[in-house]
Amino acid sequence: PLFKDLSKLWCELQDEAALLNKLDDITLSLQPFITSQATMFPETYLDSLMETAELKTDEQRLAETCHERMDPAQMETQEWLTSETTNLTGLPLQYNGFCGYTLVHRDGLLLPGNPQIGVLKHKEMLFAFSSKEAALKFASCPDDIIAGVMTTSKHFPELLKLLSLHQQPLCAHPKSEVQSEESLQEMAVTRSDGGTQTDIHPIMANIDRLYEWNEWELRRKAIKLADLRTKATHSTQTDLSYMRRENSTQTWLPKEASTQTRKGDGSSVPRPQTYLA
Repeated sequence: PLFKDLSKLWCELQDEAALLNKLDDITLSLQPFITSQATMFPETYLDSLMETAELKTDEQRLAETCHERMDPAQMETQEWLTSETTNLTGLPLQYNGFCGYTLVHRDGLLLPGNPQIGVLKHKEMLFAFSSKEAALKFASCPDDIIAGVMTTSKHFPELLKLLSLHQQPLCAHPKSEVQSEESLQEMAVTRSDGGTQTDIHPIMANIDRLYEWNEWELRRKAIKLADLRTKATHSTQTDLSYMRRENSTQTWLPKEASTQTRKGDGSSVPRPQTYLA
């Protein structure tokens, strides 16, 4: 089991390395466009356009519309989910939560929808909107707005992945206005890791080491066995070996012994000395 987990982590690491390599290639390919963009639209020109404009974050936009609430009585022909009756957190919203009406009528502008306004349920799909006005106009003709989102995605192919439009069967290919039925129902390919493990020897091996397939070799062995049936063994007894038997002799092993010699001794001779007066 530990080896399987290690193998899975190694495969995921290889996938991450391949993804980082691909992102690095994309970054390098986009470098020329960054230079051209800076040349066409310098910062001074952009600052002059944004002098009177106020940049808002998504949190600020949601805070501005948090007081707006959709009244189901205003559009009784549609089914609405409100925060008073339904927990709106974690719902699978279409277009990843972006407002489809703003996307169509403002030339591909992406604004996050606020589920607190109200969530429209149309053909088992849930839609969120950036304002109450957008919700009312979307509910008046939802099919037209949905078709408009598909048409807009043809001109902006990057929206297919961002808005998860590739998972819908009505998503048409941007290269052709008229698509066949098979291409319209093409869904996103789902990939997952799979593995199969079998026993070492599910079936007992039956290998005959003496198997012979050569017909002539089999015939040779058959002739050899048939020839042995007519053979007989013979023995000869001589006079010297008649009634003899094997003899054995037991000897004593040599005993380990040691000898102690006399103690060595020595003498010291007188040392000659000469005295001078």
